[in-house]
Amino acid sequence: MKEAKKPTATEKFCCISKLKVFLLASSFAYLAKTMSGAYMNSMLTQIERRFNIPASLVGIINGSFEIGNLLVIPFVSYFGAKLHRPRIIALGCTIMSFGCLLISLPHFLMGRYQYETTLSPLENSSSSKSICLINQSQSSTRMEKQQAECEQKFGSLMWMFVLVGNIIRGIGETPITPLGISYVEDFSKAENSPLYIGYLQIATIIGPFLGFMLGSYCAQLYVDLGFINIEEVTITLTDARWVGAWWLGILICGSVNLLAAIPFCFLPKSLSKEGQVSETELTSKKNASLLRERGENQAKQKMREITKDFIPFLRSLFYNSVYMLFICVTVIQFSAFNGMISFMPKYLEQQYGKSASEAIFLIAVYNLPVICIGYFLGGLLMKRFKINTIQAANIAFWISLIEYLIYFAAYFMVCENSPVAGLTVSYEGIKQVSYMETTLLADCNSDCDCSVKVWDPVCGENGITYVSPCLAGCKTSDGTRKHTVFENCSCVAASGFSSENVSAVLGQCDKEANCDNMLQYFLILLIVCSLIFSLGAMPGYMVLIRSLKPEEKSFGVGIHSFASRIAAGIPSPIYFGALIDTTCLKWATLSCGGEGACRMYDVVTYRWLYLGLPAILRGVSYIPCVLILLILKKQFKSSEGKTLRSASMEMKTIEEQND
Repeated sequence: MKEAKKPTATEKFCCISKLKVFLLASSFAYLAKTMSGAYMNSMLTQIERRFNIPASLVGIINGSFEIGNLLVIPFVSYFGAKLHRPRIIALGCTIMSFGCLLISLPHFLMGRYQYETTLSPLENSSSSKSICLINQSQSSTRMEKQQAECEQKFGSLMWMFVLVGNIIRGIGETPITPLGISYVEDFSKAENSPLYIGYLQIATIIGPFLGFMLGSYCAQLYVDLGFINIEEVTITLTDARWVGAWWLGILICGSVNLLAAIPFCFLPKSLSKEGQVSETELTSKKNASLLRERGENQAKQKMREITKDFIPFLRSLFYNSVYMLFICVTVIQFSAFNGMISFMPKYLEQQYGKSASEAIFLIAVYNLPVICIGYFLGGLLMKRFKINTIQAANIAFWISLIEYLIYFAAYFMVCENSPVAGLTVSYEGIKQVSYMETTLLADCNSDCDCSVKVWDPVCGENGITYVSPCLAGCKTSDGTRKHTVFENCSCVAASGFSSENVSAVLGQCDKEANCDNMLQYFLILLIVCSLIFSLGAMPGYMVLIRSLKPEEKSFGVGIHSFASRIAAGIPSPIYFGALIDTTCLKWATLSCGGEGACRMYDVVTYRWLYLGLPAILRGVSYIPCVLILLILKKQFKSSEGKTLRSASMEMKTIEEQND
């Protein structure tokens, strides 16, 4: 019977080395995890509207993914490197799949989505009816109906499933990055390592691209797809009440994560170093048997023996000044980027008047491919020119600084607030911003018993949006559902619009004409900044990797991820969301009272907060960057001095021997 051989890099699967197979499997796992992460980010607005919750609570849901990482990442990073890394990664992918399933569960437990509308009494008839009379007749029963809904409705806390599912998804994602990178670092050539890690980083860009594209498609589909007639839906894709089929894409992402787990089940615990000839190919069966016995003895180590280096490793990392400063840089910059990415679809919706589907698609097409190119070129340059640590740090610093200065051009690519009567303009058409609901009432709609809580916007012939047909002072309506036209609107006439029959149609008025041009400029700027920044990402990451000792790499990468998630990944979307909530002009109202999701923002204040906070954070991050450069420069000079002294000693010894 043949002796079992230790798995090596020279053994192959279908003519491909096992290291390459691991690299392909890891790339697919990276793609799967980032695809589901990007999809969740793209669906935050849909989740906000479906569960009728504010942006700050959505930020907590988004940050819950990092909480899942936080729970297990130090242990996975340390113990995982000493156990069977491929199988641990397979387990993580499976857990991620289960988390995705749990996230989608509320859709099947909740009832059909009910959005605010004033058209329900009119939907079965095209005859003219008085809007004012209908509002007056329903005002006495409205409170009773809301109270009944409040008592019977149990779905208000269904967002907890999304929260818990995202935590589980974060737990499953934990081992993929630190164990995958350390496995590649351990068994690849030193000059190939940056290129291989660059391939993994490319997968982390392709994954979000697919996730955003899937999100764009699902956002076009109505949330109750297949259960209702879409012709009966009176809202459009650009309406603040529109909710896409957010649950569909997350089920697809869960299936992809489950597939990603399969290849890792067939990969060995360890390989021989790339480019080296395996011992088992040169030794006799006796030596192979000794190698196998040694491996079995190592596998039987007690937990006490495995954990004995935990504190020394932690102490060594703590006293590594370059490593600790790099963590500070990562925390600050990750806070800025994580907050921006989480709410970028919402920013494009509010700033430029795009639908959620369009916003997600534009981010995927204009942003992600150039980041992929930048990562690839950065890794290729590191391999081609054999850049050392001090050179990599300088490249990363100056590239990042150039991109930071270009970023400020975004402040000039702006659109103004849409004219909404009582919120951004007065009923006479004068510009003003009001956060008070009382300004929605005016003399022109005083003869109607209008609710200021309902958001059912209509666009008047004067180009001004009104929060509801009643608040527009419309006396009659004609048509059904999407084709309803509201006529004799006194508030439209009060704005100075000269017409015998002033009318309004469903939906908000379009943004000003130059908004499309401003959006194109913003997207071009996004391409430039993304390409420049991603070029320096790989050199910067190699500074982190090369600041660690070989035995500390897995643990060091894990602690780095742990710190960035606890100090940036969890809090940044929460305080970004809370700041965005402060710019809300009109809130939806829950059936039991209280504020729900925001229907309209003050985009001017929104812009200053959304762009200004990341600018401040990134500006602060360059302080530890400068300190890293100074320390590396000092270490480099010290290393050169030692090399020169050593060479001088050798020359002196040779001369003495010759004498």
